Amino acid sequence: MGLMDTIGNLIPQIKKPAKPLSFKDKLKWTAAIMIIYFAMFSTPALGVNITILKQPVLQLINIIFAARTGTLITVGIGPIVLSSIVLQLIQGTGLIKIDLNDPQQKGKFQSIQKMAAIAIAIIESIIFTSTGYVPLANPSFFGIVVLQLTISAIIVIFLDETMVKYGLTSGINLFIAGGVAYSIIGGTVNILVPEAMAALAAGGAGALPAAIEAFGPLFFAIIVMLISIYAYDMKVELPLAFSQLRGIGGRLPIPFLYVSVLPVILATSLIISMTVWFSFLAGAGGSFANVAHFIAFYQKQSTGTGTSTTLVGGLLYLISPNFPLPYSAPYGIGGYGPYVSYLLTASSPLYMPWGGITYIPEWVHIITYTLMLVVLCVIFGTFWIEMTGQSPKHVSEQLQSVGWQIPGFRRDPRVIESVLNKYIPTITVLGSIFVALLAAMATLSGAIGSGMGVLLTVGIMYMLYQQLDRDRMLEGIPALDNFLSN
Repeated sequence: MGLMDTIGNLIPQIKKPAKPLSFKDKLKWTAAIMIIYFAMFSTPALGVNITILKQPVLQLINIIFAARTGTLITVGIGPIVLSSIVLQLIQGTGLIKIDLNDPQQKGKFQSIQKMAAIAIAIIESIIFTSTGYVPLANPSFFGIVVLQLTISAIIVIFLDETMVKYGLTSGINLFIAGGVAYSIIGGTVNILVPEAMAALAAGGAGALPAAIEAFGPLFFAIIVMLISIYAYDMKVELPLAFSQLRGIGGRLPIPFLYVSVLPVILATSLIISMTVWFSFLAGAGGSFANVAHFIAFYQKQSTGTGTSTTLVGGLLYLISPNFPLPYSAPYGIGGYGPYVSYLLTASSPLYMPWGGITYIPEWVHIITYTLMLVVLCVIFGTFWIEMTGQSPKHVSEQLQSVGWQIPGFRRDPRVIESVLNKYIPTITVLGSIFVALLAAMATLSGAIGSGMGVLLTVGIMYMLYQQLDRDRMLEGIPALDNFLSN
């Protein structure tokens, strides 16, 4: 643990408030942090050519990472999410052994995670700038742009930590929700409304249907929102009894979306990050070219000041939600007709390691991406309940510690665990599959705000509502607040 102690001492920490904050104080901190975030969100990085950004391709990256490519917030929350994934995988494999129930060891773990996030921020800033995802106004601005993106990403890391300790919820949640809201409003006003107006101005018998179709992405976003809200209300409730006082009981709700949308955030972050990380293969040549193109095939495009890369084939393309421009969204290409036709008839190249090319239909790409998203969501969902103390074993121990038991069963954590094992693992898997399928449908439908962003935002707002409800209750019962904090 010596190295962990050394790293922990090097990383600055945001101190917890000396006393519990009131709801109004948390609201003020939240507002201040979001103002700083949106100021960075709206400020273009010096030296970036904003006019030639590949907006449709970058939209999903921006939604998942609460980013806005080309601005100071280009890297977004990617380093925070990815460092969490990497360290939890390492912890889960037993390469490092840390008791996260021990506050001191948990603090050291968080310090290492922060160090990893800073390292990833530096790497991603270099990758985004060098591969053309962030096109430069002049090649000489490379170092300046990387420095701006890195510093801004580090600021976001500390803003998130500040939000966790002083705000209403985690910064990651509100940054994503804020970015999605901006995307939905901006996309509707700047894209959908002009397309509808243009369709009406063209006149003819098809003017009105074309204008209505222009709002298809907004309709799909609303559908995803309604389905998400309905799913969040689904739950299984287990009866509970207080062992010390007869006649006093309650219920343990196990929601259908037991791990919320976290599996989708983690799975999509991993897939999208890989499409950026492997962009170095775009320049592969010689004997390694076939293998590189088999893994991920990128096409280089001139940007006026250099080149940018677009993923158009290979194994990585098959498991990603990417589509080449202009088919990354149904708007801008004439509506859903050309979009669906492309998905049903087009194909992408798969370069074989031993030579030759096989063309894979786009509908196979859609199926492969959906299946991969489902598998990753199930893996991350199952892993997440173990890491966050939501597994049957942890929940049974928590119930036992406060005196709850399931009526008709002995007061034994092993008995409670056996009952919970009939529900929590199954619900976790089913909920993870559901959010994966809904996210894939939302993404492929071209819903405004990426659809997946709407799904994430509904989940975030639901969690925020629960958190606010809990905080208001605890403000009225200080003794209960102190008990839960210890």
